[in-house]
Amino acid sequence: MMSADMSAASCLLSEDQFLCSICLDDFTDPVSTPCGHNFCKNCISKHWDISDRCQCPVCKKVFETRPELHINTFISDVVSQFRHETQQKSTSSSSSEQQAAKPGEVPCDICTGTKLKALKSCLVCLASYCQTHLEPHLTASCLKRHQLIDPEENLESRMCMKHDKPLELFCKTDQTCVCMLCSVIDYKTHEFAPLREECEGKKAELGKTEAKIQQMIQKRRLKIQEIKESVKMSKDAADREKAEGVQVFTTLKKTLRRRQNELIKEIEEKQETTEKQAEGFIKDLEQEFSELMRWSSSHALKITSTSSKASHP
Repeated sequence: MMSADMSAASCLLSEDQFLCSICLDDFTDPVSTPCGHNFCKNCISKHWDISDRCQCPVCKKVFETRPELHINTFISDVVSQFRHETQQKSTSSSSSEQQAAKPGEVPCDICTGTKLKALKSCLVCLASYCQTHLEPHLTASCLKRHQLIDPEENLESRMCMKHDKPLELFCKTDQTCVCMLCSVIDYKTHEFAPLREECEGKKAELGKTEAKIQQMIQKRRLKIQEIKESVKMSKDAADREKAEGVQVFTTLKKTLRRRQNELIKEIEEKQETTEKQAEGFIKDLEQEFSELMRWSSSHALKITSTSSKASHP
């Protein structure tokens, strides 16, 4: 009978009513404060341990003496039943829609077993949530004020190491991120700006710088392209000049070779003409020489005969 009552009670309550407003997870060892609000026993104890006074995190009621906390067994049983039903529903409905976190991706801090891929991280809770566990931040009025960012690991780096508060301000004097208590206690005379506003300003400056860098990169790309085209044009011109030079010298060589052949032929023809003329002269001279020899011989015989007659009268 008790189980049926708890099941009916869990069906009438919404999911955010089973979440601790400090850790934003299902109640673990739920306890109730005198003002009627419920928390995990460990969460509210730690909260009061680091606080200057005992105050309810929800309604801000201050207790003069620290209340003695006892586990609320009814809420604990209802939460257990609700958790079981919720896990069954979420396993059947969201397993096909949501993906398990892959290496390099931020996993959900709330998922048990297979860690699903986180969609958002909360700077107030310092936790990352998948689609299912992010729902309270989108529906619960007390959680809607929390600052959500894209999934990010090491959210502890967003907390002030000294005061254990979110780093919500940017100290322009020291150029560093600080929490609200830092601005009040440690940096009273410094100049501050909301971290989100300063981040947006830095992003805008980086955007302008990036635009300038991209323009410089584009100019240099164009300059490189111009130089490459100039080198290509110079190479093409050099190739043309070489081709024209080779053609000129080839034509010149052909002309010189032809002229050489013509000169040799002309010299040979002159030599042949000279040789023929010499042969004609030699032939004429030899003929004259023969005639002179005959003439000389005939006159010599006549002189000899005359001399003989003169010696014998």
